[in-house]
Amino acid sequence: MVVIVMGLPGSGKSYFAEKLAGKMEAEYISSDRVREELFEKRTYSKAEKARVYEEMLKRTELAISHNKPVVLDATFYEEETRDMFLKNLGIQTFIIEIRASESLIKERLKKKRLYSEADFEVYQMIRNKWIEVKQPHLFLESTDTNIDDMLNRALEYLSNDTGTAP
Repeated sequence: MVVIVMGLPGSGKSYFAEKLAGKMEAEYISSDRVREELFEKRTYSKAEKARVYEEMLKRTELAISHNKPVVLDATFYEEETRDMFLKNLGIQTFIIEIRASESLIKERLKKKRLYSEADFEVYQMIRNKWIEVKQPHLFLESTDTNIDDMLNRALEYLSNDTGTAP
């Protein structure tokens, strides 16, 4: 099983995705961490972004080959990027979209985060380029106090739904 956790910067997707991976005993693959491993100086260019997602796909395929579930953590704001995973994995894939209020996102993005360099300006740019997900998926609203509820809802969704078939 592969779970794509997507959302805008500051939505809480990385915090959620890492916790979900722990609950599922899944491989956790984060675009921010992969980018940091691959590039000493990050430019966030189209080519760099493509390289990050290609590496994420490679790591996902490796985990699948070892029968390990995977939780992917990235914005996935472009349909073409999502399709790269949905069409190439050949395995049941679920999408969970994390949202948060813009005021909460603004507050979160003021704080330095370990792996992400995105600020409110980056959030606004990605928000304006966001392409809605066509596939059925789970929406979760993130606050600073509902991680347990989010995880419970996600685990229920993953156990009761068929995901996006290969």
